This record gives sequence, structure tokens and C-alpha cells, in this order.
Amino acid sequence: MKGSAIAHPIQGLIKYHGLKDEKLRIPFHDSISVATSPTSSHTTVEFGGFKKDSAMVDGKLLAGREFQRVVEVVDEVRRRSGLDKKFKMMSKNDFPSNVGLGASASGFAALAMAACEAAGLKLSLEHVSVIARRGAGSATRSVTGAFSRWKAGFEDEESYSYQIVSEDFQMGIVVALIPAYKSTEDAHKAVLSSPFFHSRLAFVHGALAEMENAIRRRDIRKIGMLAERDSLILHGITMTSVDEMMLWRPETVKVILEVRKMRSEGLPAFFSIDTGATVYVNTEPKHVAEVEARVQELGIKTLRCGVGGSARATNEHLF
Repeated sequence: MKGSAIAHPIQGLIKYHGLKDEKLRIPFHDSISVATSPTSSHTTVEFGGFKKDSAMVDGKLLAGREFQRVVEVVDEVRRRSGLDKKFKMMSKNDFPSNVGLGASASGFAALAMAACEAAGLKLSLEHVSVIARRGAGSATRSVTGAFSRWKAGFEDEESYSYQIVSEDFQMGIVVALIPAYKSTEDAHKAVLSSPFFHSRLAFVHGALAEMENAIRRRDIRKIGMLAERDSLILHGITMTSVDEMMLWRPETVKVILEVRKMRSEGLPAFFSIDTGATVYVNTEPKHVAEVEARVQELGIKTLRCGVGGSARATNEHLF
């Protein structure tokens, strides 16, 4: 009983921050993202006569909270399928993790898909996204991929992701890699203490409608502007929470200022920053090379990405 899957990480366009149900990871409001390709997580799950459950990511055997998050996803698959067998899981990323690139999103999306394959569960992507949510909220959108919206809902089955537009709509994405350790879980817990959080709740519904409309119209410049504004709002809340989390690094600000300089010169470039220091620079596909060169001139390593599809099963097993 073995299954494998591949999923792409995501860039938040209208991001989520804070959970009204921490156990089920149900957020306060909807969110929208774009899957980034070719970066991906590849995961294999096998159910069998193992003495105990085990999980390994990039050669590291998981323990503690990291391992518990994996178990919560697999437990839901076991519950739905009626399995009582132990599992072995192995996963690898082809991109750096814990630098704000959404490794937890793609990792748990691939885990949920692989576990469902191994258990013989035939579920829609929306239903797989409900399972993946138990590991990481953003994994819901990594399951459905491309441009997706996570419907917050109030109950477990109501909180799922659906695709707005497929990957045939391409957007240029240059990732400015800026390593800095962070804990997304800590950021979500602290968010309620920011004096600006409730203002965001009032603002975000209009922003979601604007973003979904811009995506359906395939208006990259509007998407970029909305994501940029949302990034500033999100980090304003993070910085003003009780933990006063300052996730940016000097290089982050360098990229922001360079992006604004590009725009002043007529080059359509827009920054977007998830929970971390790494910066996504969104642009039209024809301008990717020029935008990437400008970021590299700052002495910062880059990844060139496009829009990735939904999570998918694969016959290539890791063990």
C-alpha cells in the first residue's frame, strides 16, 4: 500500500494570518495564492507492518511537533479509509526550506495526496485539500495549485481550496532568496494581539474580490499591486503583535527599494513577501530576465519561477 505525489509550493497573493480553530487550522478569512513551478515537494507514503509510524524530510527523521503535524494528516486518511496500519513517509524538496518559500504548503499537500493514494482513497482535489489543511493551512491551496482560493468556512468540510484559473495563465516570478529562520505557527498565534488585526478583517474581503477579479481578467499588473499592498499590511500586523516579529532582513528592504525603482523606470515589477524575509518579484513573463538581472545585481541569489499546477500522483517512489 504505497503512494507518491508531487506538489508545488505557493506564494500568497492575499494571505491568511491567524486561525479561529488552531486544531483544524480554520482561518479567520479566505485567502488566494499562486503555485510556483518548477519548485516542488516529492513525497512517498507506505502503509504496512511497520513497528511504528515514521517520517523523514530531506534526510532528517522528524520528531516532536514536526512529526505530530505529519501524523495528524495521515491519521485523517486512516480514519477515512478504515486503515489501522503504521506508515512510513519520506519526502524531499528541490528548493530551500524555511526561507519563506512555502515548503510546508507543498510538503503537506504532497503528503495528503500520497497518503490518499496509498490508502486507495479516490477523492477530489477539494477533499484532499481538507485533509492537507491539518498539516499546514496553505497546503490547501498547494493541493489545488495554479491560482487558488482557500474558502475559510466554519466547519471542517467547509474549509477547502478551489482553483480560480489554471496554470495556462502564466505570470513571471523571480524569487529573491533571503534566508532567515522563522516560525509561521508562532506568527499565526500572535496575530490577534496586533491593534491592526481587526482592521485587516474589515479590509480583506474587498481585497479578495479585487484579486479574484484581477486573476480572472489575467491582469498581471493589478495582481502585482494588490499582492504588494497585502504584503505590507500582513507584515505590519506581524511587526505590531505582542512578539513584535521582525522577519525582514536588510536584503529584503534592498529588494523592495529596487522593485520600486524598476517601476519608476517603466518596468512592471511588484514585490510580495510571505511569512519570512524572502521576496517574490512578480512581473509579466517577457520581463523576467531583466527583473532577475536587476535583483542579482544586488548580490542576492534568485530562483526563476512560473505558475505551477495542482498536486498530482506519481509512480516515482522515493523508497
